[in-house]
Amino acid sequence: MKAVAVIPARGGSKRIPRKNIRLFDGIPLIAHSIRRAIASGCFERILVSTDDPEIAGHARREGAEVPFQRPSELADDHAGTGAVVCHALEWLANCGQLPELACCLYATSPLGRVEDLLRGRDALLAAPDRQFAFSVTTFAFPIQRALRLTAAGGVEPMYPEFIGRRSQDLEEAYHDAGQFYWGRSEAFLRGVPMFSDAAIPIILPRHRVQDIDTPEDWERAEYLYHALQLAHRDGGEGRAQEAGLDLGDARRDPR
Repeated sequence: MKAVAVIPARGGSKRIPRKNIRLFDGIPLIAHSIRRAIASGCFERILVSTDDPEIAGHARREGAEVPFQRPSELADDHAGTGAVVCHALEWLANCGQLPELACCLYATSPLGRVEDLLRGRDALLAAPDRQFAFSVTTFAFPIQRALRLTAAGGVEPMYPEFIGRRSQDLEEAYHDAGQFYWGRSEAFLRGVPMFSDAAIPIILPRHRVQDIDTPEDWERAEYLYHALQLAHRDGGEGRAQEAGLDLGDARRDPR
């Protein structure tokens, strides 16, 4: 089984400028994903897809490859992750090196763990009828009871039919945890929909999920990261949960 990691990391982040190489726990943010990929032992190659020479330099120093420069049309605010992964796979195919499996790892998920990455790979290998395996987690509050702000400065239920229902009577909802996306290379290239029955959900606890898109996300991720480090030193994760560090949605933007 041949597998490659593809780490998208564009240089034009606007809400947190230069976020992919900003220091998080003393090292560039992208280094956390590269080191996790190396530690997993899963990958023959670890490719960073970037349009930015400075990011490329940091990636190479961490042991990743940057064998091509991402085209400008795949580095703007409208470029999707799928297109970026396909570009990397097409480059490998043109080199005669298309792997069986590919894994997209976000550079902005410092809470990721090697064991979760391995769970995703093993789940996909054990299910030949599935095309993808990716991380998900639950919403912290029932989405059916969401509120919207009105033009008059008040609030109203987004789904009025559910607003009076008890939380325990509502179906639990999940969202993309934004850590890893294992897939068969051919499925990525054929554009098979990931959010479908073609995929296996790898469920993560909420206190280990925080993607970083905004300054608030960054601050929360630091709190969680250090709480989890402390809990690990003290012999368990339970203290992080007891401390209330159990976050909900991880927001998305193109990498």
